Amino acid sequence: MTEVRTYRMLIDGEWVDASNGGLFDSINPTTGQVWSRVPEATAEDVDRAVRAAHRAGTEGPWARMTPSERGKCLRKLAELLVEKSEELGRTESIDTGKMLKETRWQAAYIAEFFQFYAGCADKISGETLPIDKSDMFVFTKREPLGVVAAVVPWNSQLFLVAVKIGPALAAGNTVVLKASEHASGAMLDFGKLIEEAGFPSGVVNIVSGHGDPCGRVLTAHPLVARISFTGGPNAARQVLENSKNNFAEVSLELGGKSPFIVFDDANIESAVNASIAGIFGAAGQSCVAGSRLYLHHDIADEFLVRMTAMAKAIRIGDPLADETQMGPVCTPGQLEHIKAEVAHAQSEGGKVLTGGKQPEGMEASLFYEPTIIDCPSQNMRIVDTELFGPVLCVQRFRTEDEVLALANDSEHGLAAGIFTQNSARSLRMASAVRAGIVWVNTYRVVSPIAEFGGVKGSGYGRESGFQAMYDYTRSKTIWINTSDAPIANPFVMR
Repeated sequence: MTEVRTYRMLIDGEWVDASNGGLFDSINPTTGQVWSRVPEATAEDVDRAVRAAHRAGTEGPWARMTPSERGKCLRKLAELLVEKSEELGRTESIDTGKMLKETRWQAAYIAEFFQFYAGCADKISGETLPIDKSDMFVFTKREPLGVVAAVVPWNSQLFLVAVKIGPALAAGNTVVLKASEHASGAMLDFGKLIEEAGFPSGVVNIVSGHGDPCGRVLTAHPLVARISFTGGPNAARQVLENSKNNFAEVSLELGGKSPFIVFDDANIESAVNASIAGIFGAAGQSCVAGSRLYLHHDIADEFLVRMTAMAKAIRIGDPLADETQMGPVCTPGQLEHIKAEVAHAQSEGGKVLTGGKQPEGMEASLFYEPTIIDCPSQNMRIVDTELFGPVLCVQRFRTEDEVLALANDSEHGLAAGIFTQNSARSLRMASAVRAGIVWVNTYRVVSPIAEFGGVKGSGYGRESGFQAMYDYTRSKTIWINTSDAPIANPFVMR
């Protein structure tokens, strides 16, 4: 029997158990067996973490570091991520079921994000103002916000941590990171790299636990200045309610139901490959999954023949094996949600072209077949319900105006894909689609240089890019009287 691993939390530079000794099990979704035990943070543990972060940002060596020195810590962290990518990726794959080939690549690639923000650390500056008073010198400077509460889900967690804490730390803030209760292992292992990179005690704290009390106490804490949240809409509403107590700034990156639009002049091979990657990569467990496929009527049949054949050939199995192409979904609740929505779609007239069930012989696990459903109506519930699994809804269109209306008929607005060889059309569509990210003739591409975020029910605020540095700072205006003359009239505002 494989030994069950027991984790500890990182608080104020120390590895600690929950104050009451509480633990919860983490399940390997590939085997269905407990593989690790994780601390269930109490309200007292969260309070200690936030207060440690506050002290580190106001009194400790971090508060006295120059931007260049902060950049050196981030650069060291990036180097360690490359070195430890195999180990981190393996932990994440065991904990989530994501493919090792993807998780180890992602662990290495996010080093680029920390390198980017290491370079940004000393690039934030204020400005002098051409004020309308000759005896005044006025300038601005940008200062860190304070304690940042970073809340991440289990999927793409290393990437989501990088886009949150990279700019936060570069700007001089401190962080309390809440790991997902569904898969905390990789985040807690990441904490060891924080230590090794030379960040002072309390600058980054990592707590684990469920929404209550851990998430609730963290997002409502009076010393938290900003909340960066990625997750579902219901949890986001609770975060907003909690933030009323501390007036913290909030950014939300929520779910998606992204349209993937293929016109009749598209490169079919390229579009099929991109659609396969967009919906079946990570078993569809991505907020930007291209889960709504809109095909021009003239190429729809050919496209679906090719895509269905590829979907049927996807190798499902152990995510640690190199030959595997798709692993399990992460949680039992997720699997049941997928099953229920697929059944409901069929009751509304949806036709399953492939998949629609668990693989034979794997019913006791959390695997689900790559599934394509031909949907006769935009009004079907599944068309705008995020399943977070390997399920694709397909519809047909004839005109640009028709597909634009269908694409925008959604409460979500995170991402969109457009495949066409017509450059004018690609620009028109990219501008008209209501989404925060639009990929043209490609899909699911990220970079530390490019901003990431949604509109409508997919949240607000942006991550990545240089702009994020400004989001983690506030401007202070400083007035200096350059005249030796006394103030003339204290009762008159100048």
